Amino acid sequence: MFRRYAVFYTPPPGPLADFGAAWLGWDSATGTAVEHPPVQGVDVAQITRTPRKYGFHGTLKAPFGLAPGKSPDHLAEATAAFAATGKPVRIDSLSLSAKHGFVALRPQEETAPLRMLAADIVRTLDPFRAPLTEAYIARRRATGLTARQDTQMLDWGYPYIFEDFHFHLTLTGALDEMSTVLKALHPLVAPFLSQPLIIDAITLMGQDAAGMFHQIHRYALTG
Repeated sequence: MFRRYAVFYTPPPGPLADFGAAWLGWDSATGTAVEHPPVQGVDVAQITRTPRKYGFHGTLKAPFGLAPGKSPDHLAEATAAFAATGKPVRIDSLSLSAKHGFVALRPQEETAPLRMLAADIVRTLDPFRAPLTEAYIARRRATGLTARQDTQMLDWGYPYIFEDFHFHLTLTGALDEMSTVLKALHPLVAPFLSQPLIIDAITLMGQDAAGMFHQIHRYALTG
Protein backbone atom coordinates (compact mmCIF):
# COMPACT_ATOMS: atom_id res chain seq x y z
CA MET A 1 0.00 0.00 0.00
CA PHE A 2 1.21 3.50 -0.80
CA ARG A 3 1.67 6.18 1.87
CA ARG A 4 -0.40 8.80 0.06
CA TYR A 5 -2.47 9.09 -3.07
CA ALA A 6 -3.23 11.90 -5.52
CA VAL A 7 -4.94 12.56 -8.84
CA PHE A 8 -2.73 14.25 -11.43
CA TYR A 9 -2.76 14.98 -15.11
CA THR A 10 0.17 13.13 -16.65
CA PRO A 11 0.96 13.31 -20.37
CA PRO A 12 0.56 10.12 -22.41
CA PRO A 13 3.71 8.40 -23.68
CA GLY A 14 5.42 10.69 -26.15
CA PRO A 15 7.75 13.68 -26.47
CA LEU A 16 6.19 15.80 -23.69
CA ALA A 17 6.22 12.95 -21.18
CA ASP A 18 9.79 12.04 -22.17
CA PHE A 19 10.94 15.63 -21.75
CA GLY A 20 9.29 15.95 -18.33
CA ALA A 21 10.72 12.68 -17.02
CA ALA A 22 14.25 13.55 -18.14
CA TRP A 23 14.10 17.14 -16.91
CA LEU A 24 12.90 16.16 -13.44
CA GLY A 25 14.92 12.94 -13.31
CA TRP A 26 11.98 10.68 -12.45
CA ASP A 27 9.61 8.73 -14.68
CA SER A 28 6.46 8.16 -12.64
CA ALA A 29 5.03 5.84 -15.32
CA THR A 30 7.87 3.32 -15.01
CA GLY A 31 8.96 4.19 -11.48
CA THR A 32 12.55 4.73 -12.52
CA ALA A 33 15.15 7.48 -12.29
CA VAL A 34 16.06 9.17 -15.57
CA GLU A 35 19.28 10.97 -16.51
CA HIS A 36 18.93 14.74 -16.68
CA PRO A 37 19.68 16.52 -19.95
CA PRO A 38 23.00 18.40 -19.95
CA VAL A 39 22.30 22.12 -19.72
CA GLN A 40 25.21 24.54 -19.70
CA GLY A 41 25.25 26.80 -16.67
CA VAL A 42 22.29 25.11 -14.94
CA ASP A 43 22.41 22.46 -12.20
CA VAL A 44 19.28 20.64 -13.32
CA ALA A 45 19.47 18.07 -10.53
CA GLN A 46 19.54 20.80 -7.89
CA ILE A 47 16.75 23.00 -9.21
CA THR A 48 14.44 20.00 -9.76
CA ARG A 49 15.12 18.33 -6.42
CA THR A 50 11.84 19.41 -4.81
CA PRO A 51 9.39 18.54 -7.63
CA ARG A 52 11.24 15.38 -8.68
CA LYS A 53 9.38 13.04 -6.34
CA TYR A 54 6.03 13.91 -7.93
CA GLY A 55 7.11 13.29 -11.51
CA PHE A 56 6.00 15.51 -14.39
CA HIS A 57 2.39 16.39 -13.71
CA GLY A 58 -0.38 18.88 -13.19
CA THR A 59 -2.17 18.54 -9.85
CA LEU A 60 -5.92 17.94 -9.93
CA LYS A 61 -6.38 16.57 -6.39
CA ALA A 62 -3.40 17.13 -4.13
CA PRO A 63 -1.75 14.26 -2.23
CA PHE A 64 -3.74 12.84 0.67
CA GLY A 65 -3.61 9.98 3.13
CA LEU A 66 -6.30 7.33 2.77
CA ALA A 67 -9.20 7.70 5.20
CA PRO A 68 -9.84 4.95 7.77
CA GLY A 69 -12.08 2.29 6.32
CA LYS A 70 -11.23 3.18 2.73
CA SER A 71 -9.17 0.88 0.54
CA PRO A 72 -6.94 1.55 -2.46
CA ASP A 73 -9.25 -0.60 -4.56
CA HIS A 74 -12.26 1.50 -3.62
CA LEU A 75 -10.32 4.68 -4.47
CA ALA A 76 -9.38 3.23 -7.84
CA GLU A 77 -12.98 2.28 -8.55
CA ALA A 78 -14.20 5.77 -7.66
CA THR A 79 -11.52 7.39 -9.85
CA ALA A 80 -12.46 5.15 -12.76
CA ALA A 81 -16.14 5.93 -12.28
CA PHE A 82 -15.43 9.66 -12.29
CA ALA A 83 -13.34 9.39 -15.45
CA ALA A 84 -16.19 7.61 -17.19
CA THR A 85 -18.34 10.73 -16.72
CA GLY A 86 -15.68 13.44 -17.10
CA LYS A 87 -15.09 15.21 -20.39
CA PRO A 88 -11.71 16.05 -21.94
CA VAL A 89 -10.53 19.65 -21.68
CA ARG A 90 -8.51 21.52 -24.30
CA ILE A 91 -5.75 23.98 -23.43
CA ASP A 92 -5.08 25.97 -26.58
CA SER A 93 -1.45 26.77 -25.79
CA LEU A 94 1.10 26.71 -23.00
CA SER A 95 3.64 29.28 -21.85
CA LEU A 96 6.90 28.97 -19.96
CA SER A 97 6.12 30.87 -16.77
CA ALA A 98 8.08 32.05 -13.72
CA LYS A 99 5.09 32.99 -11.55
CA HIS A 100 5.03 32.37 -7.80
CA GLY A 101 8.79 31.86 -7.54
CA PHE A 102 9.14 28.69 -9.61
CA VAL A 103 9.18 27.75 -13.28
CA ALA A 104 6.32 25.82 -14.86
CA LEU A 105 4.40 25.29 -18.05
CA ARG A 106 1.07 27.08 -17.64
CA PRO A 107 -1.93 27.66 -19.90
CA GLN A 108 -1.71 30.92 -21.82
CA GLU A 109 -5.27 31.54 -20.64
CA GLU A 110 -7.20 30.07 -17.72
CA THR A 111 -9.98 27.72 -18.83
CA ALA A 112 -13.22 27.40 -16.88
CA PRO A 113 -13.78 23.76 -17.94
CA LEU A 114 -10.41 22.73 -16.51
CA ARG A 115 -11.13 24.51 -13.22
CA MET A 116 -14.52 22.79 -13.08
CA LEU A 117 -12.93 19.40 -13.79
CA ALA A 118 -10.45 19.83 -10.94
CA ALA A 119 -13.19 21.05 -8.57
CA ASP A 120 -15.37 18.04 -9.39
CA ILE A 121 -12.46 15.68 -8.71
CA VAL A 122 -11.76 17.35 -5.37
CA ARG A 123 -15.40 17.02 -4.28
CA THR A 124 -15.99 13.52 -5.62
CA LEU A 125 -12.90 11.90 -4.11
CA ASP A 126 -12.77 13.84 -0.84
CA PRO A 127 -14.51 11.04 1.15
CA PHE A 128 -11.32 9.02 0.60
CA ARG A 129 -9.09 11.67 2.25
CA ALA A 130 -7.82 11.16 5.78
CA PRO A 131 -8.19 14.07 8.24
CA LEU A 132 -5.40 16.62 8.17
CA THR A 133 -2.74 16.54 10.84
CA GLU A 134 -2.02 19.56 13.02
CA ALA A 135 1.51 19.60 11.64
CA TYR A 136 0.21 19.86 8.06
CA ILE A 137 -2.18 22.66 8.98
CA ALA A 138 0.57 24.60 10.74
CA ARG A 139 2.98 24.15 7.83
CA ARG A 140 0.45 25.41 5.30
CA ARG A 141 -0.55 28.36 7.46
CA ALA A 142 3.08 29.36 7.78
CA THR A 143 3.12 30.08 4.03
CA GLY A 144 0.58 32.88 4.44
CA LEU A 145 -2.86 31.67 3.36
CA THR A 146 -5.80 33.92 2.69
CA ALA A 147 -8.94 33.39 4.77
CA ARG A 148 -10.58 31.60 1.83
CA GLN A 149 -7.58 29.36 1.29
CA ASP A 150 -7.46 28.48 4.98
CA THR A 151 -11.12 27.48 4.92
CA GLN A 152 -10.61 25.42 1.78
CA MET A 153 -7.70 23.64 3.40
CA LEU A 154 -9.75 22.76 6.47
CA ASP A 155 -12.81 21.72 4.45
CA TRP A 156 -11.18 19.96 1.52
CA GLY A 157 -7.59 19.20 2.54
CA TYR A 158 -5.78 21.68 0.30
CA PRO A 159 -5.84 25.48 0.02
CA TYR A 160 -5.28 26.00 -3.71
CA ILE A 161 -8.55 24.73 -5.14
CA PHE A 162 -11.71 26.15 -6.74
CA GLU A 163 -11.07 29.87 -7.45
CA ASP A 164 -7.48 29.48 -6.24
CA PHE A 165 -6.74 26.59 -8.62
CA HIS A 166 -4.23 27.38 -11.37
CA PHE A 167 -3.16 24.43 -13.49
CA HIS A 168 0.58 24.08 -14.11
CA LEU A 169 3.21 21.50 -15.01
CA THR A 170 5.99 22.13 -12.51
CA LEU A 171 9.59 22.29 -13.75
CA THR A 172 11.58 23.62 -10.78
CA GLY A 173 11.48 24.23 -7.09
CA ALA A 174 11.60 27.74 -5.65
CA LEU A 175 14.26 29.90 -7.31
CA ASP A 176 15.70 33.28 -6.42
CA GLU A 177 16.92 33.98 -9.94
CA MET A 178 15.11 32.49 -12.91
CA SER A 179 16.37 34.21 -16.06
CA THR A 180 19.16 31.70 -16.69
CA VAL A 181 16.82 28.76 -16.17
CA LEU A 182 14.16 30.25 -18.43
CA LYS A 183 16.72 30.87 -21.16
CA ALA A 184 17.99 27.28 -20.90
CA LEU A 185 14.51 25.76 -20.82
CA HIS A 186 12.96 27.68 -23.68
CA PRO A 187 14.50 25.70 -26.57
CA LEU A 188 13.65 22.46 -24.80
CA VAL A 189 9.96 23.30 -24.36
CA ALA A 190 9.44 25.37 -27.52
CA PRO A 191 7.96 22.42 -29.47
CA PHE A 192 5.20 22.11 -26.87
CA LEU A 193 4.22 25.78 -26.60
CA SER A 194 2.53 26.21 -29.96
CA GLN A 195 0.35 23.11 -29.88
CA PRO A 196 -2.77 22.44 -27.79
CA LEU A 197 -2.65 20.26 -24.71
CA ILE A 198 -5.65 17.97 -24.36
CA ILE A 199 -6.45 16.88 -20.82
CA ASP A 200 -8.00 13.60 -21.92
CA ALA A 201 -7.21 11.45 -18.88
CA ILE A 202 -6.61 11.62 -15.15
CA THR A 203 -3.98 9.58 -13.35
CA LEU A 204 -4.30 7.99 -9.93
CA MET A 205 -0.91 8.30 -8.22
CA GLY A 206 0.65 6.60 -5.20
CA GLN A 207 3.58 7.74 -3.07
CA ASP A 208 5.98 5.01 -1.96
CA ALA A 209 7.89 4.70 1.30
CA ALA A 210 10.83 6.61 -0.20
CA GLY A 211 8.55 9.54 -1.07
CA MET A 212 8.41 8.98 -4.84
CA PHE A 213 5.13 9.08 -6.73
CA HIS A 214 4.14 6.33 -9.17
CA GLN A 215 1.38 6.19 -11.74
CA ILE A 216 -1.11 3.54 -10.61
CA HIS A 217 -3.46 3.94 -13.56
CA ARG A 218 -4.25 6.55 -16.19
CA TYR A 219 -8.03 6.73 -16.74
CA ALA A 220 -9.36 8.19 -19.99
CA LEU A 221 -12.03 10.86 -19.64
CA THR A 222 -14.86 9.36 -21.68
CA GLY A 223 -17.96 11.25 -20.50
